[in-house]
Amino acid sequence: MKILVTGVKGQLGHDVVKELVLNGIEAIACDREEFDLTNKEETQNFILEHKPDGVIHCAAYTAVDKAEDEENLCRKINAEGSLFIAEACEKISAKMIFISTDYVFGGDGEEPYEPENEKNPQNVYGRTKLEGEKNALENCSRTFVVRTSWVYGINGNNFVKTMRRLAETRDELNVVADQIGSPTYTRDLAVLLVSMIKTEKYGVYHATNEGFMSWADFAQSIMEKSGLSTKINPIPTSEYPVKAKRPLNSRLSKKNLTDNGFSLLPSQEDALTRYIAELNK
Repeated sequence: MKILVTGVKGQLGHDVVKELVLNGIEAIACDREEFDLTNKEETQNFILEHKPDGVIHCAAYTAVDKAEDEENLCRKINAEGSLFIAEACEKISAKMIFISTDYVFGGDGEEPYEPENEKNPQNVYGRTKLEGEKNALENCSRTFVVRTSWVYGINGNNFVKTMRRLAETRDELNVVADQIGSPTYTRDLAVLLVSMIKTEKYGVYHATNEGFMSWADFAQSIMEKSGLSTKINPIPTSEYPVKAKRPLNSRLSKKNLTDNGFSLLPSQEDALTRYIAELNK
């Protein structure tokens, strides 16, 4: 089996390549140097030339606030680039995993979202990822869409690294407490994605580490597991203005995973403990 992975310089792509290698699967690691996702010819020629059995598409425009000012570029990468990949996969009968986000939902209520629930993205990033989902599902008959949330990994910047860095110079940190979701360790998500691409159980899935918490809870847990004494002050979203609107409810139901025989990701507690141990190495 040969799998092409986009966005290998990002957190998830990096871990997916590592997991493929651990499974004895040939990985074609790609980033901007290999092809420009906004260029149809470049993107499709690269895929058609290498003829992978599947593509795990981790590359994306993820600067959520910046996307409000760069909607055109965000759409070119998240929606159009995904269309180019889907079309190329269909031509060679390859599988495709499209990585999506909790941001495709409106963020209302307190119940975990099922994959088929109404979509109502509140920002440019969410809208373009939803367009990317549709492009993948409609143009490649062997597509998995995997929505995740609040990712952190060893390769790149994330909330855990930011909190630890800020704690070095601050006694207190204000962190939003009314947005609820699930932090997700990319190493754990990579294990699921690699097991998934070996199957033909196509469809839309949600995958996060188990358990729900607020960003403030998450920050508190980071401090405790890192042995840091910085005080976390919970604040409402209204006191932390940002350009792009964030969903208050990012809870995702994982019923589709279990219904199709896939293992749930480990608990958040377990994931963060392992991640911090890796950071401290």
